[in-house]
Amino acid sequence: MPAISSERPNWYLLQCKPRQDERAHLNLLQQNYVVFHPQILTERVIRGKRQRLRESLFPGYLFIQISRHDNWAPLRSTRGVSRIVEFNHGPAIVAEHIIEHLRSRCFEASTTKPDEALKPGENLQIVSGPLAPLEGVFLGLHGTDRVMILLQFLNREQPVCLPLSVIERQQASFQTYN
Repeated sequence: MPAISSERPNWYLLQCKPRQDERAHLNLLQQNYVVFHPQILTERVIRGKRQRLRESLFPGYLFIQISRHDNWAPLRSTRGVSRIVEFNHGPAIVAEHIIEHLRSRCFEASTTKPDEALKPGENLQIVSGPLAPLEGVFLGLHGTDRVMILLQFLNREQPVCLPLSVIERQQASFQTYN
């Protein structure tokens, strides 16, 4: 574990109280701390609609950048913060390259556009798994993270239940007719 540098701030790991990540993040920002809360976009079906939600990559934890000479006392009483994570009787330092890697990965994940809700009869394509190149028609939702599609397979139409993550809308292709 690297020694704590007195000249420049290091990144440390904070544990938050249960389900209070966002509260801790906001309270630390109000106290002018540099905080990183890695989040990703996940797809869920809520009230019958496919939606993308922002969720914590590490639920219950935040990263904070602070130097050894800064005032650490307010961290203990910040609402939402439980404790500073320690290893070997000292605060756990997180390397700068790890934070940069997490930042770049979280940014890449947030640049994708949210999808509209799927409609019955919409053409879909399976993009991964054993049925990957096949195309089908959306029938409906099956639970919160699965869909029913109708495939033309083995000379007949087969309803198939698949995870929401393996399907995409079929790209429109323009055909010219003579």
